[in-house]
Amino acid sequence: MSQTRRVQVIHGPNLDLLGTREPEIYGATTLEEIDAALAEAAKERGAGVECFQSNHEGVLVDRIHAAIGWGDGILINPGGLTHTSVVLRDALVATGMPVVEVHLSNVFAREAFRHTSYVSGIALGLVAGFGPRSYTLGLAALLDAIDG
Repeated sequence: MSQTRRVQVIHGPNLDLLGTREPEIYGATTLEEIDAALAEAAKERGAGVECFQSNHEGVLVDRIHAAIGWGDGILINPGGLTHTSVVLRDALVATGMPVVEVHLSNVFAREAFRHTSYVSGIALGLVAGFGPRSYTLGLAALLDAIDG
């Protein structure tokens, strides 16, 4: 496997507060720790990741667009935009890249409004409910898909 496989990791709104935000739901792991685990997991697979977080929908869309021609796939936790953003969904589709959606919590065991995702319908798959491990599981699945 060559190092040329690159994955754009997108973290949506409020994920910068991981480690302190509702730890009973999201755990004590920080976003920096998740990013480090992703970098290590990618390295073990001979791939690279670029991690990005924003609380602003338009900035996330710009970063998704910037992955065109650079990345081979997108791993995304859209946060609350999962349930509201057609714009984010359309940006992901426009890349033509495979997408895997991840969530720390099991969104289907939570409030009913969290059961709808605008991203799931265009994603290869969804990994949810495994805490920070959701990210590394999602990365492994995305790299498997990229490798064919």
